[in-house]
Amino acid sequence: MNYLPTKNRDMEQRLRDEAKTLLEQGRVDYVIGFEPGSLKLTTTPLITNNKDDVNRLVINPFIVNNLSVYLTEVKGRVGIVAKGCDSRSIVSLIQDKQVAREDIIIIGIPCPGLIDLKKVERLLGKDRDELDDITRDGDRVVITVDGQRKEFPITEVLYDNCLGCEFPTPQEYDILLGESTPLVTDLAASRQKIEMLERMSRQQRWEFWEEEFSRCIRCYACRNVCPACFCERCFVEESEPQWVLPVPRWQDNLIFQVVRNVHVAGRCTDCGECERACPVNIPLRSLSKKTYDLVDELFHYTSGIDKNAPPLMTAYEYTDTQDFIR
Repeated sequence: MNYLPTKNRDMEQRLRDEAKTLLEQGRVDYVIGFEPGSLKLTTTPLITNNKDDVNRLVINPFIVNNLSVYLTEVKGRVGIVAKGCDSRSIVSLIQDKQVAREDIIIIGIPCPGLIDLKKVERLLGKDRDELDDITRDGDRVVITVDGQRKEFPITEVLYDNCLGCEFPTPQEYDILLGESTPLVTDLAASRQKIEMLERMSRQQRWEFWEEEFSRCIRCYACRNVCPACFCERCFVEESEPQWVLPVPRWQDNLIFQVVRNVHVAGRCTDCGECERACPVNIPLRSLSKKTYDLVDELFHYTSGIDKNAPPLMTAYEYTDTQDFIR
């Protein structure tokens, strides 16, 4: 599969060289990155302390995982591959004192956006196993299927959160691979689901979420992939008091998501992992992005930018809005 142009393949080789050097010099105990997945057109996280394993590290348009979620589990000094949104999640974890900056070496990747295979499948009416090749070429994507090349604007296949990304290049890093490149954005497409909900009446939105959360199986994939969800024990697992029933009723599913979004307010970096991981395709980013926007509107706060700033929910200013107080 020819995922990347030559200059990006050179960046991939540099990543392997940098990771091997970090391990050989003893500057890190582990490296966290991406390796090819077992399924076509996928990657999977690679966590290793073996310098030979770094030859499996890859950079391509399918490195979807936000790897910062592993930092609270992997003990010791860590070298981690980070895209723009991932680096902001790392900063947020530093602000919350979940990880120490001196224990992390951030290998930054300027991210031109990631390809959403579900969009590709809908666009072509084909399953990913039927695709022969995907090539990213600037603002175009070339997909080869059944021996035929089909070309589309890249905005038609990027994840919604990528289309609205504010910081595609990591703002915090120790090593930056390659040069910063502008991201091809489509803000209207990025906010399409959210604006559809905003146009609804309250009753319509209530019915929409009732239908969506009736499909939720409460697998907690959204919580488990979220770097901002780092509580050792989640409120849904408490029995005294019992906040929600263990069976996935839609009302309890809604309570779980509302409380979770309040909890990650000011920590969410709009990486889109919650929605990507959902096995029943609930549009969870519509909730998290709306909360993200409210944080900006009410407090003029952008998560994951300044590691020395206090976390949003632990600081109070007299100028903060109090409109919610009645």
